[in-house]
Amino acid sequence: MKTGYLIDMDGVIYRENQLIPGAGDFVQSLLGSGASFLFLTNNSAPTPEDLAVRLKHLGIQGLSPKHFYTSALNTADFLSETDPGCTVFVIGEGGLLTALHERKIASDAIDPRYVVVGEGAATMERLAKAHECVERGARLLATNPDNWCPVSSEKTRPGAGATAAFLESSTGRSAYYLGKPNGYMFHRARRKLAELALNEPEQVVMIGDTMETDIRGAIEAGMQAFLVLSGSTQLENVGDYVYQPTRVLTSVADLVEEVRTGKVSDRLNSPVFARTGSHGNKLGHRHQTDVFALHKPRPRPAMTK
Repeated sequence: MKTGYLIDMDGVIYRENQLIPGAGDFVQSLLGSGASFLFLTNNSAPTPEDLAVRLKHLGIQGLSPKHFYTSALNTADFLSETDPGCTVFVIGEGGLLTALHERKIASDAIDPRYVVVGEGAATMERLAKAHECVERGARLLATNPDNWCPVSSEKTRPGAGATAAFLESSTGRSAYYLGKPNGYMFHRARRKLAELALNEPEQVVMIGDTMETDIRGAIEAGMQAFLVLSGSTQLENVGDYVYQPTRVLTSVADLVEEVRTGKVSDRLNSPVFARTGSHGNKLGHRHQTDVFALHKPRPRPAMTK
């Protein structure tokens, strides 16, 4: 069966400026086998060219911009498809600005149809301008719903969702969130996979490290969902979620031989998160509501809305 792969980046291929062990071999196995694959990231700041160069510096050769699909590209695709000729006021960095420019979506600081929020430094001046535009009737759109994103095991950064939430609070208007887990991101990514392979894969697998975005989006899009434990999700927390991954892997290194040979390994099936004992105790807390749990080193809002 011909399989196409959608692959998250941060926590799956690298963490900060370090390649995750086995990630290079995994990518080379994809290239060597001729499998269709696409890196899928919610980070709207870099361009595909930027990401190709970054992975090259980390030691992964043979990739080109066509192998990357970001939430910035997804936002530009969405606007050009649903509202061609629209104008935007943007809070974001180069990747988002470039994607919109390539789709001929003009910037407008006077009377934009949309305020588009992505990753990047949001000055109070631009936030105030965005607030004014929304109050005048502009629609509020975010490239992704991530309130925060992991940078390392001990560090996070604010995400586009946090900036959009600021504007939601100040204007009383609700934002529309693209990116993972929005089905439009997965729909467009599947279409791009088919274009890369010249025909549509028989099955599509999403490989990611985050339950709220990668795994949820894949399940809702009818795809297989492989969770890797090399990023933000710990094994003991997986059972907290209603939706479950198709497989749980230590890292993408577990898939190298399978991609090379085409033979599925039985040992990579997801473990059963069975409740043991007769106490009926909860295994964990619901991520969307439990922000005051005492066992957490510091309370943190849900990763996404």
